[in-house]
Amino acid sequence: MCAIYGAHPSHFQLLGLQSAPVAIDVERVRADTPGCQRVAHFNNAGAGLMARPVLDAVVDHLQLEARIGGYEAQAEAGERIDHVYHAVAALIGCHRHEVALVENTTRAWDMAFYSLPFGPGDRILTSQCEYVSNAVAFLHVARRTGAVVEVVPNDEHGQLSVDALRGMLDERVKLIAITYVPTHGGLVNPAAEVGLLARDAGVPYLLDACQAAGQLPLDVAELGCDMLTATARKYLRGPRGTGFLYVSERLLSDIEPPFLDLQSAAWVAGRTYEIRPGPLRFETWECAVAARIGLGVAIDYALDLGLHAIERRVAALADRMRAQLATIPGVVVHDQGVRRCGIVTFTVEGIASAGVAAVLRDRGINVSVSRAEFARFDFEARGLPDLVRASAHYYNTEAEVDRLCDAVAGVQL
Repeated sequence: MCAIYGAHPSHFQLLGLQSAPVAIDVERVRADTPGCQRVAHFNNAGAGLMARPVLDAVVDHLQLEARIGGYEAQAEAGERIDHVYHAVAALIGCHRHEVALVENTTRAWDMAFYSLPFGPGDRILTSQCEYVSNAVAFLHVARRTGAVVEVVPNDEHGQLSVDALRGMLDERVKLIAITYVPTHGGLVNPAAEVGLLARDAGVPYLLDACQAAGQLPLDVAELGCDMLTATARKYLRGPRGTGFLYVSERLLSDIEPPFLDLQSAAWVAGRTYEIRPGPLRFETWECAVAARIGLGVAIDYALDLGLHAIERRVAALADRMRAQLATIPGVVVHDQGVRRCGIVTFTVEGIASAGVAAVLRDRGINVSVSRAEFARFDFEARGLPDLVRASAHYYNTEAEVDRLCDAVAGVQL
């Protein structure tokens, strides 16, 4: 792996790293990942294991803060902080001045969603697989404004039906907001097809990419979204407590943040303020500087490997896991969609998913549980119980996948 962490994005573009066909050197990335020596980590949809360059960048800045002071360390790290904006822009194919850095995906998503005006009868269209935080925000705004939240049906493959969405569009639709990859399954929604419809209809399009960033290539022009949100801690393998928001230039001047501070607005006179230009209007002044620097290094690391190479390896590991789990008596795999990613969800007959996760944890295998209250639209429509969620990443090995599946089979013994 070439040591270009922190390089300017133009270096990545010149080298063509984001679409490089070279296979991932698994031994090298595992050597870069201290956690691989301790656990078989299949909870990457929760929080990926940080790579050593990311960890070092975060710790180095914290040590600098301890030595010279937080404000002084931030000033000294100005170029590294500015690089994070360029790294995000390289990751998703936008301009640096369309990027805001925020505390997490939820805050990024809320800043985008709550900036949009809604009134009585306005329609918000969303997908069946929406996460609880997004769904609650929809319902909150609907209760306050009289807007209506409508769930677009799935097609026969279990993904958002593009045909159904097309039939639901009219002049009262004020937002299409969907999740690219749901938290509770391997589905990859047809986000680009949704973008085409949104553009044709002139409807703002908000895409939650928190589970997609770091395991799928992202290009906002191809996706057609006006706003996109993501986090550092999942498949990007960055530190917790930071994420980003993309807002397209065409939308920036039309929306106003739900709250302001000295980062997002200037107090120009006693009773006068001006909202900052560009996406700075969505940021808050106080932040975890070390974590932001870590986000930039994590993105560099992913771009170095190549997102297409990452997707191929992650999808192959997940397919291997699904195939093996499907052969175990009493195990049901619940993933849907034409295109699938690294998240695998399943149940074991007669055993609560939390119990399965506990057994695996005792055996040094990290998974998580997707609970019904996390995505009620989908769980209730499909009659799903809580699910075991095993989310693979490129540093996992085939042997670890086999070990997980053997452990699941052993749970029933």
